[in-house]
Amino acid sequence: MGPSVPSPGADTSRRRLLLAAAGGTVGTAALVAQSPGATAAATSTGTAVGRPGRGMKVIAIEEAYSVPELIPWPGPVRVPPGLEEEWGRRLADFTELRLADMDEHGVDVQVLSLTPPGVEAIADPAEAVAMARRVNDHLAGVVAAHPTRFAGFAALPFQDPRAAVVELRRAVERLGLKGVLHNDHVQGHYLDEPQFRPVWAELERLGVTLYLHPTPLAPDQWQVFQGHPELSGPSWGWTAQTGAHALRLIYGGVFDEFPNASVTLGHMGELLPFQLARLDSIYRKGAPGRSPRQLPSHYLRHNFYATTSGVFSHAALLGAVHSIGADRLLFSIDYPFESTAEAVDFLHSAPFPPADLHAIAHRNATRLLNL
Repeated sequence: MGPSVPSPGADTSRRRLLLAAAGGTVGTAALVAQSPGATAAATSTGTAVGRPGRGMKVIAIEEAYSVPELIPWPGPVRVPPGLEEEWGRRLADFTELRLADMDEHGVDVQVLSLTPPGVEAIADPAEAVAMARRVNDHLAGVVAAHPTRFAGFAALPFQDPRAAVVELRRAVERLGLKGVLHNDHVQGHYLDEPQFRPVWAELERLGVTLYLHPTPLAPDQWQVFQGHPELSGPSWGWTAQTGAHALRLIYGGVFDEFPNASVTLGHMGELLPFQLARLDSIYRKGAPGRSPRQLPSHYLRHNFYATTSGVFSHAALLGAVHSIGADRLLFSIDYPFESTAEAVDFLHSAPFPPADLHAIAHRNATRLLNL
């Protein structure tokens, strides 16, 4: 499906949308009132005080969990003071804290995924295979106990690509999981490499997405971050590394070989939607005949989805929608690392017509994940 393009008649012009997104003089309420279907928009956004999320289904698709008895909470990760214990409690919990948080803020469904560094941190392939099975069985049990509130992404043992294919098939067809979340590299290897082609073939056959997520375990140290470790994590390093991995998939010919395969990127697409013009310009200056066959923007608009996790900016969301289309954007919180209240408020105050808002809030996730 190609990107959705706002029609001239629906105008609310791009300038007014940009002003609203940037907090300009045209506020959200005025924007909605001036656009077609104003009454429906006001209802769909659930703006009544004290009722966030009501009136519009909300599915959040990058929501972390842990199984401490199987994979301990990673020690090397820098955690802000006072948050390690709180995050640990919330990661391991499924009902007491998590459901209460969802109910309070109007989140209907969380799509759960194993928190980084996950199975990818296990060096021994046989151990990774066994752990992935145990983790996926555990997650399937949680989803089965709360089928209207939770769905799940499988963890795969990419350390053994053949075993990963078997586990992917089992996780989707037998356990009912909705795709895969993978934490960046595989012991220093990347998913465009030839040994992973059988996994891509199975992902395409099953019609499920691979959510490419950052990892705190970088395979190498970038000199530019030396002396400034705060830059190597979520503020910049993870985005640069995961975005580069996504571009490797494009330039490595993955989507030329598997044109119906899909990848989902968090954090507003790891900022790649804002680089389309630059990527295409440089591609045109490259050596002819080299992969990929299409402009990079083609793949980012046809094989990729982006989520809002951790980027609660209307200006950024507006830019992403104009770049890759509202049908390619999905809502996400990044629970428990980000605030559910902030994420939901951001969603419901977004200056978009009802059709686009509902697509981002739940319809795209329902379609992509077959919920």
